[in-house]
Amino acid sequence: MKKNRGKKCGYVAIIGRPNVGKSTLLNHILGSKLSITSRKPQTTRHNLLGIKTTEDAQIIFVDTPGMHFNQKKALNRYMNQEAESALKDVDVIVFVVDRDTWNETDKIVAEEVFKSEIPVIITINKFDKISPNNGLISHIQALSDQYPNAIIVPVSALYGNQLDILESEITKILPVGEYFFPDEQITDKTERFLVAELVREKITRQLGAELPYETTIEIESFKHEKKICYINALILVEREGQKIIMIGDKGERLKKIGQEARLDMERLLEKKVMLTLWVKVKRGWSDDTRALQSLGYKSKD
Repeated sequence: MKKNRGKKCGYVAIIGRPNVGKSTLLNHILGSKLSITSRKPQTTRHNLLGIKTTEDAQIIFVDTPGMHFNQKKALNRYMNQEAESALKDVDVIVFVVDRDTWNETDKIVAEEVFKSEIPVIITINKFDKISPNNGLISHIQALSDQYPNAIIVPVSALYGNQLDILESEITKILPVGEYFFPDEQITDKTERFLVAELVREKITRQLGAELPYETTIEIESFKHEKKICYINALILVEREGQKIIMIGDKGERLKKIGQEARLDMERLLEKKVMLTLWVKVKRGWSDDTRALQSLGYKSKD
C-alpha cells in the first residue's frame, strides 16, 4: 500500500434516482465490470465500493441503489437506507441526472444531496444522445441557477465521453492523504457477492418486463478446486408462478441464464466455472426484515 505525499485519496458517493446510469458510469470509470446493469429500475440493491488508483489519486466510489420514494416494502426501505448512508462520510457527491429529464424524484433526491455541506458534482448522463437543438444548454443553465455551488459535468456513461473531465473535477476536491487500499484492489465485495450479482443481472436481462421484482440470489456453495470453481446458486422468488416463469419451457430459460452468468463468472474469476442453479419459493422475503438480513441485506447503521 502506498504512502504518498501530496497525493489525493477519498470517498465519492454516486447518487441518483433509479435507472439513471450510476452503475454504468462506475463500470466505465473503472474499466471493469463491477456493478451489474440492466434497463430495469432498481437493479442495484447494495452499496458497492469501486476503487480506482492512479499515480495521483485513489478515488473510492460508492455505487448506491437508486433512491425512490413511492414503494414501502422492507427491501425498498433497505435500498433507500443504503443510498442515504453513503451521503454521510464521503468527500464528494456525484449526483447523476438524465440528459433531458428532471422529475419529482430528482427533486427529492436533490433535497437529500444538498442537505449536507459536501461538494456536489451534478453529472448529466447520456451526453452522447444530445443534439445542439434539444435543450442541453437550457438544462445546464436551469441546474446551475438552482444549485449555484455545484459543479456541472455532462458525460456519457455508456460511451465514456468526458469521464476524464469528471475524474479531474473529483480529484481536485479530494483531500491529500495516504491510499486506503492496495493499488490492485478494485472493490470491497467478495467473489461470492459478485457472482450472485451476475446471476441476478442475467435474470434481469432475460426476463425484462416478466421479471418478478421479488427475486434474489443465495450462494449455497462456492468452492475453488485447482483450475475449476464449483458454484451452487439458489434463486429465490415469492410465488409458484414466478418460479415457472424463471425456469421457462422445459428449463430453457434457466439454462440460458446459467450459461450467460457462467461466462461472466469465468472472466471474473479467471478460471473454468461449473455453475448449478436452482429456483425456490420463499414467500414474503422482500417485505420481511429478518428474512432480508439472513439473505445479506444488512445496513451498516
